[in-house]
Amino acid sequence: MNDKAWLLFGGPYSNLQATEALLAEAKRLGIPSERMLCTGDLVAYCGDPVATIDRIREAGIAVVMGNCDEQLGSGASDCGCGFEPDSACARLSADWYSYANSVVRPDQRLWLAGLPRRVDLEIGGRQLAAIHGSANSINAFVFSGTPEPEKRASLDEIGCDGVIGGHSGLPFTDRIDHRLWHNPGVIGMPANDGTARVWFSLLIPEPAGLRIEHRALTYDVAGAQAAMARAGLPACYREALATGLWPSLDVLTARERMAAGKPIKETGFVWSGSGKDRVSQAEAAA
Repeated sequence: MNDKAWLLFGGPYSNLQATEALLAEAKRLGIPSERMLCTGDLVAYCGDPVATIDRIREAGIAVVMGNCDEQLGSGASDCGCGFEPDSACARLSADWYSYANSVVRPDQRLWLAGLPRRVDLEIGGRQLAAIHGSANSINAFVFSGTPEPEKRASLDEIGCDGVIGGHSGLPFTDRIDHRLWHNPGVIGMPANDGTARVWFSLLIPEPAGLRIEHRALTYDVAGAQAAMARAGLPACYREALATGLWPSLDVLTARERMAAGKPIKETGFVWSGSGKDRVSQAEAAA
């Protein structure tokens, strides 16, 4: 592995088993914690919020503040995810947030409250800004199907070559005016593609540009389900870990709804920043 490669991931979501699997994969790839970044939401749907925070914290990985981190850090009464009131997502979030809010330690709240809202990286000569939602909203859902002008506006306001985003839970990379909007996906919950896999990405400097690889990760799903059962969390998210299908599609755009249940392929391409990006065979076949 290139000794300047970065590993990016989002949403551990209290899934300790997936977090451990990711750290093991980083070790296998030879990527140290100082070249890893999490796009936020350490705590959410799964059963080990305290241990997951501790594991990421102990590893020394850079973390961008997510809305769940912000809310727990301030002791707020809900996750602040941006769900529509009375939607299925809003109703389902009440149980896991209430559980996490009851067990997270005071020192963890203080640490979460101090996380940065933006982390700037230079990788392969490119200036990248890691945020959770959009330029103006920590809980904005930005998908591949989000209208391009919205992404362009955020890129213009942030003022960088590319954004590393989080929050939406789905991996994608869009090229906009030779700039980049990249979401590595999350490791705490499958990508609604009908498989139990979770997602991270690698950014690898090369002479021709910055190579971007979306990679799938397998882990101990049964162990994560058992932790959720012990915590008394809703069965629907416990089942989603295995089925790879979200219990609600409220937040998705039409494009992402159409893709539900269709397995995502690992892809890679070299971003030149000039409009002449070299697409890998894997992406061409996707």
